[in-house]
Amino acid sequence: MPMPPSPNLFQKNVAKMAQSKFFRSYLERPYLLMIIWIWRRLPRRLFTLRPVRAYGVHLHHLVQRNAVRSQSTCTYFFRNRPELRLLTRLLEQKERGSTLDVTVLGCSKGAEVYSISYAIRCARPDMTVNLRALDISKDILEFAEAGLYSLKSEDQSGGSSSDSLALREDVAMYTAKDQPSSIFECMSPAEMEEMFEREEDQVRVKPQFREGISWSLGNAEDRCLVDAIGLQDVVVANRFLCHMAPNEAERCLRNLARLVKRGGYLFVSGVDLAVRSKVARELGWRPVTELIREIHEGDQPLRLVWPLNYWGLEPFDQERADWKLRYASVFQVVNV
Repeated sequence: MPMPPSPNLFQKNVAKMAQSKFFRSYLERPYLLMIIWIWRRLPRRLFTLRPVRAYGVHLHHLVQRNAVRSQSTCTYFFRNRPELRLLTRLLEQKERGSTLDVTVLGCSKGAEVYSISYAIRCARPDMTVNLRALDISKDILEFAEAGLYSLKSEDQSGGSSSDSLALREDVAMYTAKDQPSSIFECMSPAEMEEMFEREEDQVRVKPQFREGISWSLGNAEDRCLVDAIGLQDVVVANRFLCHMAPNEAERCLRNLARLVKRGGYLFVSGVDLAVRSKVARELGWRPVTELIREIHEGDQPLRLVWPLNYWGLEPFDQERADWKLRYASVFQVVNV
């Protein structure tokens, strides 16, 4: 079975080949199919070897370059626990009784927003939290704002009347939309009890975790966004930039940085690492290295689909010279 050469030689040769216009026009697609075929037949025990990882990085780059990208509403409560843990640790710097302005872009069905609300209010009940949630879809935003989720799958029904049945089916449909597995799968029974009020086969987020949240239509690429919502202590832009073309994601990321107060924090996972590294370097962001590895590896589904899906996440490699900038998902914005 063919094996890739040493990482440095391999990367040098393929980079030179990839620059060829002829290669990109006529040979890249069959070449991609060939190296996918090879990857799928490599024994898993070899995946930790550096030459194989380099091979995977190259393969993932080509997958990203050839992918047809589209947005998804898939989300989970408490999806990345180390990320939430870091957020609460950063809040330890805030004075007692202070106000915190947080904006979540691409809020989808609201699971991330409510997870953040839960984490902050449990860790710092003394704080006044102004939490803004924005999304480009009116329907999904209204669903998220209601805070009502189905415990049943989309194809299950319930209710005693046609009106209640229709409503329950609607809630079930939105809850299950784009979900390969349950939106609650990362939660424990105790957390379900603490966060939700049970309503037959549905659950509703408790009032104390919904209060202080404003829901608005908004586009992360809108240059007027900062005028509409003002500067924020924390901006969360997770898991939607990867679904954009790299040049579009880069413009969007640069725009989002304008929302963060000097010394504030930007949470940005679920984006092409090359895009994030480039913008962070050019804008002088300071990578937060606390829990960096735990956060990078905290969303296991993204790791498991690498390198064959464009949204997959490469293994953490601390031997890279740029590992802090490349793998940080949280940055402090020091230049405004």
